[in-house]
Amino acid sequence: MGAIHEIVFDCAEPAKLAPFWAELLEGYEVRGTDPTNDAISAALGLDTELPGTVMIDGPGPSICFQNVDGQRPDNNRVHFDVQVLDRAGEVQRLTDAGASVDRVLPTYTVMRDPEGNQFCLVDKREALAA
Repeated sequence: MGAIHEIVFDCAEPAKLAPFWAELLEGYEVRGTDPTNDAISAALGLDTELPGTVMIDGPGPSICFQNVDGQRPDNNRVHFDVQVLDRAGEVQRLTDAGASVDRVLPTYTVMRDPEGNQFCLVDKREALAA
């Protein structure tokens, strides 16, 4: 079983969209910048003046606003990241239930539900620390 880790919005301008949602949702605020994200963006040759990802936090799940270069028709614009302790076991359980795997990356797996809606399984922090 998993828990919603965060809700992810693919968008053109995270720095504009995140404050909008933080203002709309009671108890949510824009998370401060993370120097690690800036370092990763710089290493990838991205402009660190325009953040590629902006997070808001509040009483519910964190909400991530991430820049995407263009919109791919096979991507949802909004999807859940579901945090799990045993990612491989959950992938198997969900594929048995009708989901499919799009791609596997070191810390998350992109999947689709039986109707093709995209979601990600992410490693629970305790699992990453082990």
